[in-house]
Amino acid sequence: MWIYLLLLVLLAAIYWVRQRLAYWKRRGVAYVEPSFPQGNLQGVGKQHHIAQVLQRCYRQLKATSGGPYGGMYFFINPVALLLDLDLIKAVLVKDFQYFHDRNLYHNDRDDPLSRHLVAMEGTKWKNLRAKLTPTFTSGKMKLMFSTVTAVADEFTSCLSHELERSTELEMKDLLARFTTDVIGTVAFGLECNSLADPQAKFRMMGRKIFEPSPSRVMKNFLASQFPGLARMLRVVLTPTDITDFFMTVVKDTVQFREKNNVQRNDFMTLLMKVMKDQEQSGTAGTVGERLTMDDMAAQAFVFFLAGFETSSTTMSFCLYELALNQAIQDRARQEVRDVLQQHDSISYEAVHEMKYIEMCINESLRKYPPATTLTRKVTKDYRIGNGNQVLPKGLMVAVPVYALHHDPDYFPEPDRFDPERFSAQQTEKRHPFAFLPFGEGPRVCIGLRFGMMQARIGLVYLLKHFRFTLASKMSVPLKVTPSSPILSIDGGLWLNVEKL
Repeated sequence: MWIYLLLLVLLAAIYWVRQRLAYWKRRGVAYVEPSFPQGNLQGVGKQHHIAQVLQRCYRQLKATSGGPYGGMYFFINPVALLLDLDLIKAVLVKDFQYFHDRNLYHNDRDDPLSRHLVAMEGTKWKNLRAKLTPTFTSGKMKLMFSTVTAVADEFTSCLSHELERSTELEMKDLLARFTTDVIGTVAFGLECNSLADPQAKFRMMGRKIFEPSPSRVMKNFLASQFPGLARMLRVVLTPTDITDFFMTVVKDTVQFREKNNVQRNDFMTLLMKVMKDQEQSGTAGTVGERLTMDDMAAQAFVFFLAGFETSSTTMSFCLYELALNQAIQDRARQEVRDVLQQHDSISYEAVHEMKYIEMCINESLRKYPPATTLTRKVTKDYRIGNGNQVLPKGLMVAVPVYALHHDPDYFPEPDRFDPERFSAQQTEKRHPFAFLPFGEGPRVCIGLRFGMMQARIGLVYLLKHFRFTLASKMSVPLKVTPSSPILSIDGGLWLNVEKL
């Protein structure tokens, strides 16, 4: 009896999986042939980065589908891969009300650091985004500028000290220590000291967040493919020691500042102001509207997470290309010198006058976007244009950012590093949705101004004081780490550094 029941369950499971993997075929949509159990993600995390796999799918579908999107599979889940830039614009901006959620796992009850702005959905996301948006205006960036330059001064001293031991340096970790100290200071108002001590607590936590392990891989798989089941099973993605560390840091910082009336131009002060304003306005008791201590910790955590890693990898890739292209490096350095001659110091205005530096950063973000894919969940049935094609509620859609950035139709010779692509004249000729390093629309990266400011300042200081060439152990072309959630240089960034 039990054998028959088990056989029946097995047959039902096989039928269900086959039906899932026939989703696009039944709908008559061009798709990339999947295989069980990974769908179209074979080799991801081992031989290939997900960006490279989606690029292959994008090229195949663009050549064969003839439509604005094609079908693929993340394991057994169907995904609509968007190919047409106007459809991407509709999804991210024009028809945002159909696609307002990112399809990222969060578990508010058991994993408090997951209830951050990046993963939040619906009204909760909308309310918190409205509260936090004023903290990232250009005026607030100006207030934070001197805090970042103070860390950049320390970074320059640290690099000079390292050069006393060797002229060949691994810059990827040094840049991560720089951005860790910047974010720690700006987000928490704390001296992280990771430039002075590579084993400082904040730096160790930053490393640990991105460390893969078999148990985390399994949890991530369950959470990404079956989020409802994962929440029911109380799956937690953030390791307990990381949660405890950030919760304690935020609570201690808030208590110390309230007790001693400490005011700083940083993210924590701005979060505390939001909390104070809601208490004074009487909204503190409204469930769902209230910004709690856990919410503050989650926002500070994701600001730290996104800010230190994405900015350091962006600067790493940019330095790699500048070391490979000496003429571009010389031109960028000359711009720094020319602009600083007109200003008494490295000021907010001076850095924003350096247009060629910005072009170099943008070209680095094009060639190596940290967030290689944008995902959205269809929240109600969406008809594409005036046609018969409908994206049904619950379906996941993906914007292949890396593939778009390497599409020769938009960026001729996409593997060549050419900052001139981002001159005003070239940018004007191009469809604005061909370049999406920060996303676009209401869910555009809230910290993009800060990220760009941090990268600008870091590169200005580096180019002003040092010259970079590739070390012999650096591979050309470089390899990316297959298992990293964001694009990252495999084996580190080894450069010869000369003090000027």
